[in-house]
Order: sequence, then structure tokens, then C-alpha cells
Amino acid sequence: MTDSNRPEPENNPLDAENASKNGSNTAPDQSVHARAAPETIAEKKSKTDPTQTPGWERNTLEKLAFASLNEQKATRRWKTFVRLSWLIFFIVLVWMVMHRGTPVTSASAPHTAVVEIKGEIAAGADASAEFINAALKAAFEDEGAKAVVLLINSPGGSPVQAGMINDEIRRLKAKHKKPVYAVVEETCASAAYYIAVAADEIFVDKASIVGSIGVLMDGFGFTGLMDKLGVERRLLTAGENKGFLDPFSAQTEKQRAFAQTMLNQIHQQFIGVVKAGRGTRLKEIPEMFSGLFWTGQQAIELGLADKLGTLEYVAREIVKTDDIIDYTRRDNVAERLAKKFGAAMGEGAMKAVRAVPAIR
Repeated sequence: MTDSNRPEPENNPLDAENASKNGSNTAPDQSVHARAAPETIAEKKSKTDPTQTPGWERNTLEKLAFASLNEQKATRRWKTFVRLSWLIFFIVLVWMVMHRGTPVTSASAPHTAVVEIKGEIAAGADASAEFINAALKAAFEDEGAKAVVLLINSPGGSPVQAGMINDEIRRLKAKHKKPVYAVVEETCASAAYYIAVAADEIFVDKASIVGSIGVLMDGFGFTGLMDKLGVERRLLTAGENKGFLDPFSAQTEKQRAFAQTMLNQIHQQFIGVVKAGRGTRLKEIPEMFSGLFWTGQQAIELGLADKLGTLEYVAREIVKTDDIIDYTRRDNVAERLAKKFGAAMGEGAMKAVRAVPAIR
């Protein structure tokens, strides 16, 4: 059979209409194949969810391992830095402590040596016997020092520390044959005056506070408050008077009398030092050794002080040299830091907890 005998396909009017609208004579089946095939569900999910990507577990583990290693390296570097910093700090601290001390003059030119006594007189303080006596020794031993001036501004403190300083001043005076003068700024009371009377003369300002020749022991008692709160104190001692300074225990009359006897004895020692130092210059009145204090002008009238004068006046008019050299032993930066962050803070905390009375 020939091709002419095949039936011709019927023309679909819709196909013809679509072709005319698209401006193309292409067959309908060709336009469909020309368009991009739509993405599968798996392909879309692989783009939005990394866990669908092949090998994602390995990539994630590698990232976590590298992050952990970097963090460990940073931690080790920081620890090394901190340790080196502390090592350098302690090396500097030790070096500065080893190089502390009183100033040493390079020349022995004539001058007035000054030792300051400021603040509380107590062991471990700037005005302790350890520091003051070391400064006094350096001042007396310097051949250029024509006299030693005690520049005092202190409310007092420990009678033990004051007694040690007083003894050292008298010993050095006798050994080196140099005069000693005390110059009072604002205050020279109690243990500070105990030290001042070792000087040959005492100079004050007319408004200075001088005196307070007495001894005290202070503390607190909480027994009444504890009874009201229903708190029981459980203190065990070996020796009936071992805990008589405990603020949470009652004090007996026998214990009070014992403490008073001790204070009276220290007071008499104080009076004896004052009389030995001032001698016939004292114009005793009943209140002189009662713990009262006076102005500088009144102190001169009572013989507790000698004249009005400042450090510069004493150096210029009494010692006859305007050159003033300070021999005071002071804490350097390292020692102040050590005290601030070390033993001094711990000692202060223990004192606050124990609240043991101090003798002044």
C-alpha cells in the first residue's frame, strides 16, 4: 500500500489556536520538552537541610574537633600568661623588699636629720619600734647630722612600742652625743608623748594637742544582749582566768581588779618616763597625769613642752643648718601591696573577730 492510502490526521482547532497565540509554528509536544524539569523533593531538601548532604557527619566532626583544639590552645596561652605575670610580680616584689631601707646620704655635709612619727604607734605600723629605731640609728650614725628632729603627729598607741623607741633614743644620744628635738604638728598624745619626752626640747604649735598621760584597755561585753537573745556562750578553758578578756563571758570583780592593777603599773611607768624626761621643767597639777590633754600653749605653761616652733625653725635657728634630710623608713610600693593583700588584711580580720582589748 502506498502512503497516500494512510488517513491524514485531523487538525485540532485548539492546537492551531495555541500556536497562533504563542507566535510559533512549533508543535505542542516540542514546547513542553523545552521547559526545565521541576526539582525533585530530595533535591530541595538537600539544599535546606545539611544533614541530607552526603558526608555531613564527617564535616561536622572535623569542625567540632578544630574548634575544641583552638579553645584548648587559647586556654593554655592564657594560663601561661597569668603564671608569667604572677612570677614577674613576685620577682619585682622580692627585689623591692630587699632594696628597702632608710635613705643614705652620699655626702656628709652638715644637715638636720628628721625622723617622722606619724599615725598609730604599733607593731607592724609605719610608726613601729622596728622602723623608727632603724631610722634613728641611721640618722645618729651619719657624721653630717648635727641634730636629730622627731617630727611627731600621732594620737598614741602601744606603750611597749613607745618604750622601746624611748629607750633607743636615750641610748643613741649618750653614744653619739647629738641633741634630739621633738617638733609636734597637730597631735602628740599618749604613747607619742611617751616618745617625745626623750628629746632635749619639745617644740609645739600653739594649737597642738599635747598630753593624755594615761593608759586604757578597751573592749566590749555582749553578755546582756546574749541573755536577751537566748544565746548561750560555750567556752572551755584550762585555768579559771584564761578567758577573762572574752567579750562574750561575764567579768568578775577579781578579774577587773587584776586588770586595773596591771594598768596602774603601766601608768606609773609612763609617769616615771615623763618625769625623767622633763625634770624640773614640769609644773605639776593634780590633773597632769589623769589622761587629760592640753593645747600647745597650755603645754608650755605646764612644762610639758618648751617653745613654739616648726621643723624649719628648729633647723634654722636651733641646729643652725637649713639642709633637712629625712631618714624616715617608709614602705615602698611592693610592701604596701603585700600588706594590703596579705598579712595585714588577715590580721585586721582576726582582730575584728576576736575583739581582744588593747592597751594604749
